[in-house]
Amino acid sequence: MSRRVAAQPAVTPEAVQRIAGAIREYEAQGFHRTGTAIDRMSGEWLAALVERAGPRATLEPFALRRVDPVVSTLTIAGRRIEGIPLFDGAFTTQPGISGRLGSEIAVVETAVNAAGAGALGDARRSGRYRAIVAITKGARPGLCPSNADDFLSPFGPPVLQVSSVEASWLAGHAAQGSSATVVAYVMRNQATAVNVVAEVPGTDPSRPPVVVMTPRSGWYRCGSERGGGIACWLEILRALAASQPSRTTMFVASSGHELGHLGIDAYIARREGIVKRAGAWLHLGANIGAATMLNNNLVQASDDEMDGVLTKGMIGAGLEIARRAPRGRVPAGEAEAVHHGGGRYASAIGGNALFHHPDDHGPAATDPAVIARFSAAFVDAVRAIMLAA
Repeated sequence: MSRRVAAQPAVTPEAVQRIAGAIREYEAQGFHRTGTAIDRMSGEWLAALVERAGPRATLEPFALRRVDPVVSTLTIAGRRIEGIPLFDGAFTTQPGISGRLGSEIAVVETAVNAAGAGALGDARRSGRYRAIVAITKGARPGLCPSNADDFLSPFGPPVLQVSSVEASWLAGHAAQGSSATVVAYVMRNQATAVNVVAEVPGTDPSRPPVVVMTPRSGWYRCGSERGGGIACWLEILRALAASQPSRTTMFVASSGHELGHLGIDAYIARREGIVKRAGAWLHLGANIGAATMLNNNLVQASDDEMDGVLTKGMIGAGLEIARRAPRGRVPAGEAEAVHHGGGRYASAIGGNALFHHPDDHGPAATDPAVIARFSAAFVDAVRAIMLAA
């Protein structure tokens, strides 16, 4: 664990204002679900901000069969509860599936993004249940859906995710074996999503490039989940565009995060060999500068040198590192694709009590001054990577 240090970089009011403005604009756009009209509009907005900083931006498309929920409900004893289907499970017909809670329809609690593990994962793989009701357990009460990590290879019965505020009521009905009806009726629509891509040329094009990536899609408005990473991504791009970096820096803000990281996979597929050809990847993950859990930062890295580069930048910016992923463990987020491809990477992820929560927006969700310090740390890390062999 690294302790916070007193020294902090100078943070200009202009940078803080830019960061706050970008996050407010992003979260005001609405539900950032991959392949939707809002997702496309948000990509165009981000591309315009890139070009305002100097580099040309490109919207790179990729196709998907979007899941559009039509009816997502649980009905017990005449009461109907609204939910959200798990996007990498099966779905129901419009009438839904009826059965007894406990024996035919499972009721399980699940942490955010643990849909393939624990009690929910066991229930999905057991073959025992016709449907599953998953009570989502975030840091705050509410409906906090999990990502569909297996979006392209769905498994198990239909899963309806419901708010944690229903936990006691559902436990009582499960104990009684009450009759219930689960409806997870959706339409599948062909859609196109986009990654926002840009490049800052280096003075020595013979040297391997550095890639800076951050996701830009997710559940609800995701102001503090995605906003800090997007703002830092823009600040790094701005800083490098105003200088003459030695290496080319490639930037990608990817959609498809909540659907098994579809966007970063599409980005890599377009660039044969890029995972290993790049000198290093910097992943700006979830919850950077989230105001609810500022001192719960996680560092993930492929090796000691990459860990050291990011650690030095964060400590120099007065940022605490509370957790480190064990070396060799598959990292969370889009860094997973680089890990599996044998590339070098450093990754930062924060903590957030509003993670995947419908209330993840507004001034209380993020700390723009802290995010400005993160951006300074990341700029230092990128520049240090460029100097490395």
